[in-house]
Amino acid sequence: MSEQVFSASQIVYEDNHMMVINKKVGQLVQGDKTGDSSLLELIKDFIKKRDDKPGNVFLGLVHRIDRPTSGLVIYAKTSKALSRLTQMVANREIKKTYWALVAKEMIPTSQRLVNYLKKNEKNNKAIVFSKPTDGAKEAILTYHLLQTLDNYLLLEIDLETGRHHQIRAQLSKNGTPIKGDLKYGSPRSNPDGGINLHARQLNFVHPVTKEDIEIIAPLPKNDKVWQACANL
Repeated sequence: MSEQVFSASQIVYEDNHMMVINKKVGQLVQGDKTGDSSLLELIKDFIKKRDDKPGNVFLGLVHRIDRPTSGLVIYAKTSKALSRLTQMVANREIKKTYWALVAKEMIPTSQRLVNYLKKNEKNNKAIVFSKPTDGAKEAILTYHLLQTLDNYLLLEIDLETGRHHQIRAQLSKNGTPIKGDLKYGSPRSNPDGGINLHARQLNFVHPVTKEDIEIIAPLPKNDKVWQACANL
């Protein structure tokens, strides 16, 4: 996994109310039981030094993405923005689009997947069911095939629900595990320990200014397979 450092080059959008960063593989969005430094703390330190702020810096995490993934994460810089953005996430008012590199199989070029997911706390993994099951929550996504590479398929994914490990689990159930995702059936790991799932785009109405916001995250530069998709 990548070192826990934060660079100003990761900022893809910032104003007085929020900051959107392009997370690298291996970075934690907030602290966990590993005790590793998190982006939440690293960005606070960065803002404090950059803006020469006395006292504590307010920063709130609006939503999460998994440590092995890369891409867009929103942090709120005020309590008002945090409250509004968190409510927008709960109301599904922030459209999240992901890109994934998956095993090359014969699949429809576009498909809506409906499954039922149940979290296994012991191994931190989502169990996938085809039919409603006690304790399982409905999980829905739609994918579109963007590009066929030599050994992989590039999929664009739109989420209708936000479940634990949803994209990873549903694509694995569909016979196309994400490149590098050993937990969900990929045969090999990636050199950086991550997986080829990238939070590519966010579309939403700004919680304060009410303008339409569209943010796109560049693909990881240190991954040759991702860079083969960079011309799209």
